[in-house]
Amino acid sequence: MSNSYNMKDFSSTAVITENGLYPSTISIDTINTKCKDRNLEESDYDLFQNRKLEHPNSDVRSFANLLKSSLGSGILAMPAAFKNAGSLVGVFGTIFLGYICTHCVYLLVKTSQDVSRVSKVPSLGYAETVEAVFATGPRPLRKFSKASRIFIDWAMALTILGACAVYVILLVDSVQQIVDFYSKDNEINNTMYCLMFLVPILIFTQIKNLKYIAPFSGFANILLVLTFLICIYYICDEFPDFDSKPTSVGIDRLPLFIGTVIFAMEGIGVVLPVENTMAKPQHFLGCPGVLNITMSIVVLLYMVMGILGYLKYGNDAAGSITLNLPTQEIPALMAKVFITLAIFFTYILQFYVPMEIVWRNIREKVTQRYHNHAQAVMRAIFAILTVAAAALFPRLEQVIGLEGAFFYSFLGLIAPSIIHLIFRWERGLGKFNYIIYKDIFLIVFGFFVLVTGVMQSIKEIIRTH
Repeated sequence: MSNSYNMKDFSSTAVITENGLYPSTISIDTINTKCKDRNLEESDYDLFQNRKLEHPNSDVRSFANLLKSSLGSGILAMPAAFKNAGSLVGVFGTIFLGYICTHCVYLLVKTSQDVSRVSKVPSLGYAETVEAVFATGPRPLRKFSKASRIFIDWAMALTILGACAVYVILLVDSVQQIVDFYSKDNEINNTMYCLMFLVPILIFTQIKNLKYIAPFSGFANILLVLTFLICIYYICDEFPDFDSKPTSVGIDRLPLFIGTVIFAMEGIGVVLPVENTMAKPQHFLGCPGVLNITMSIVVLLYMVMGILGYLKYGNDAAGSITLNLPTQEIPALMAKVFITLAIFFTYILQFYVPMEIVWRNIREKVTQRYHNHAQAVMRAIFAILTVAAAALFPRLEQVIGLEGAFFYSFLGLIAPSIIHLIFRWERGLGKFNYIIYKDIFLIVFGFFVLVTGVMQSIKEIIRTH
């Protein structure tokens, strides 16, 4: 995200950072002072009219930004997801998970808008929304408001860093395929490839100004589109029948399917920056709104890529479909080169976001004169950690499933449902208290995905080591 703060790459990062990564942190005292009469505050304050944007985005541009952030290299992992579900289960599972993810995004945005009205703040980021919800929620929870923001901040940073480790694995796999094809007798192992990538990664991650990084976004977008088209060409060449692959597989593999789909689809970190910068933010939610239209297209494209790739390659589907393409053919070789370059730029751009999050949480603990040195050391340490993680867990599809199950299930499913429930607790829970049952179902489902996905991913990692 990503998200996107997720695998939805560089474009999501550009959307977030060019408009400011976060609004200023809100103090609990300020919120509590403003919220003495909550009902009056909610009805009187028009947050949309109070948003002062120098360059607001139209509905079309917001749609394009959200679509770009949700469509990235994650779509190339969908065939690998389908092999853990089967063709029919994969199709309906993708639709179901797409609906769940979209609804949780809706809960996050709606809660952010509502708590903004309460606290009289024009817009809030993810972490600030969580802080404001706790600060204006039931009294026993208010003391946890600051801790909740810090927790979400670090969870977001670790989520993106985990995605960066996935990028390194894909980089290594793509380059290794090319090198092994042209030099079959080489003795370069996975760890050596990781060390080779560590040098350029350390250099480029020291860039602190986004304006020197963002121009690569457009180039990487073009490379991804070209890669996608080449993959479709190979998938549709001598395409097998629909019944050539099983419609379902063992239920024990389903958590890997869920984790991979959520990882690929979830862009929870991007939606608020997109909504916050719209000229008409009231068009983001609703039917048809920017969110529903975008996610409908995303789910359709992910489902099509998943089923087509699975029918073509079956259980041989790799963590990225580009790894299944025949290296000896020029178009396939170009796709592998394109995805390597695109993912490298993705890593650099995505890395910018968690470093901003981490730095804003630790900068006050560092003397002003050492800020530059501290940032350099911080960036180097986290870059090394992502490469080390890639060397330690080299199987791409397993790490994607683990990342999706552990991080994205929490940020994308559990946290939005929890804050929505907390916010609504003293403000009405709907007819027959349906909000309680719905949100608890989403929370339980999220924890189910988290626990079973992590356990199954760890089992797979142990089995293949």
